[in-house]
Amino acid sequence: MSDSSESKQDKAGDKPTSTNLGSGPDEDVGNTTTDDAERVEKGSSDEQDPNIVFWDGPNDPHNPKNWPDSKKWLNIGVMSVLTVITPLGSSMFAPGIPEIMTEFHSTSSTVATFVLSIYILGFAFGGLIVAPLSEMYGRWPLYNVGNLLFTAFTIGAARSSSMGMLMAFRLLMGLSGAVPVTIGSGSIGDVMPVEKRGRAMATWALGPLLGPCVGPVAGGYLIQAAGWRWVFYLIAILGGICIPIAFFGLQETFAPVLLDRKAARLRKETGNPLLTSKMASEQDFKKKLQADVVRPLKFLTMAPIITAMSLYMAVTYAILYLLITTFTFVYGKEYGFGEGTIGLTFLPAGIGMAIGVVSLGPLSDRLVKSRQGQGKEHRPEIRLIPYFSIPTGLAIPAGLFVYGWTTDKGVHWIVPMIGVAIFSAGLMGVMMCIQNYLIDTYPLYAASVTAALSLFRSLLGALLPLCALQMYDALGLGWGNSLLAFISLALVPIPLVFYYFGANLRKRFHLNV
Repeated sequence: MSDSSESKQDKAGDKPTSTNLGSGPDEDVGNTTTDDAERVEKGSSDEQDPNIVFWDGPNDPHNPKNWPDSKKWLNIGVMSVLTVITPLGSSMFAPGIPEIMTEFHSTSSTVATFVLSIYILGFAFGGLIVAPLSEMYGRWPLYNVGNLLFTAFTIGAARSSSMGMLMAFRLLMGLSGAVPVTIGSGSIGDVMPVEKRGRAMATWALGPLLGPCVGPVAGGYLIQAAGWRWVFYLIAILGGICIPIAFFGLQETFAPVLLDRKAARLRKETGNPLLTSKMASEQDFKKKLQADVVRPLKFLTMAPIITAMSLYMAVTYAILYLLITTFTFVYGKEYGFGEGTIGLTFLPAGIGMAIGVVSLGPLSDRLVKSRQGQGKEHRPEIRLIPYFSIPTGLAIPAGLFVYGWTTDKGVHWIVPMIGVAIFSAGLMGVMMCIQNYLIDTYPLYAASVTAALSLFRSLLGALLPLCALQMYDALGLGWGNSLLAFISLALVPIPLVFYYFGANLRKRFHLNV
């Protein structure tokens, strides 16, 4: 419980602690974290109120920002493992699609693509439910319930007896598997200071991208040896192993929930019913639920920063899934790869992403630390600095041109795979730029921001691949991938625009969420 002396200590203490907590749930979050800190400091009347419960000074060990690094990285590590497993479900069985089509007596190319991409629709709509719930009840319950349901639905997919049943369980897998993908960035923002966030974000972001790329490598050989159903059994086994690990290894990190618990404990200990968390919402449950559910859509449609950035991420993510859903057909037809070896065609995308993480993740943090070392105030736009965001953006169309024209002309298979690796490294860089920028801008609502990004990204990622084979049939592999390259090339200037004008746009477009 904060008394007047603690209030003075908070004001005079470490600014980043207040900064990263942000404002209350009903306050304007359109400004930077620095503005959030100023608004907290302006609430002096609240801080003088003895019934307001807050952290016990800037070094309170119960504040997740002040946890030891070992505790922070344990949380991030467990969460990142979950973020690898659930995306495995999206495409690990991709090499077995021809076998599934034969078993369920289907010949439609659209069905062949949709059975893969329907999982991503689950990601899209699951995020809209998961994000607000995590901002009402905290991160820990969502991780554990989500993993339990994901494991159960994966077993259902393995036991499917028809194409409709398989699609239904894959949709449910996506809905429950959206939990770590949606709230992982929020969990990182809960515990990591801004100068260490880039590396943690890179570790976490690798899961949603690496899982769909590396999974089919093992999936191809597993399907060849034991059949497509064992892909789902394997994923269910991995999810089951993680149930006790997540239950005991993860801890709650969301500050408003932790402060609510602290207030409840102090009310019980002191008998004072007036004690309340400084970050508690004054809305009743029904209104708060409505506001929380609408928040991701509000971010997506009314914040130009998020709208433009989500468009960039959605297009690049959709292209990735278009490539993933067509590797089986392209390499099988053009290069004669079999069921086992065709899984290896997904490996270059994973290698490219790993290169992106290792080389670009630490660079983002070094940029922030460099400014801090010069005594400059951090601003989110530093995450979009041109010599970081522009080259990574250009790598995406460059990789697509190489992949498209070398497959079209029948050049040795290693060359298009190099093109995919270049594309994937660029994609990882773009994703890190955008995710870090938006978390720095909206720290308290990182989960809702990620849900907004995920909705647009997953919808396009699920729907664009449906026309992939028809596009290749009409335009060929060369011009078909060139079309995708030209579209991604047109999006490259977006980070540059926000690097120069983002601060003004954040001040102009305030959202009362």
